[in-house]
Amino acid sequence: MIYMVIWLRRALNELTTLWLNADSALRRSITAAAHQIDKVLQREPENQGESRADGERVLFVGPLGILYYVKQGAVCIVHVWDSRPKKRRKR
Repeated sequence: MIYMVIWLRRALNELTTLWLNADSALRRSITAAAHQIDKVLQREPENQGESRADGERVLFVGPLGILYYVKQGAVCIVHVWDSRPKKRRKR
């Protein structure tokens, strides 16, 4: 089964903010990670990342971390953040 991946408004806003505040190299990494997340979650999203309470899951595809859940053939991404260690972050 192929799942539809939906980035909720909050997650899109967070992704946009990360991308706008990044240098060109980090922007390329963020774009590649977002595409990889879409690809990975289209198939077997219940087996990706780590489980959390209330059916949510966490997945890391550097430099991004995401929180998502699976419901009725769709994957909903609800939160996105910069998962790089704080001491290594550069602009």
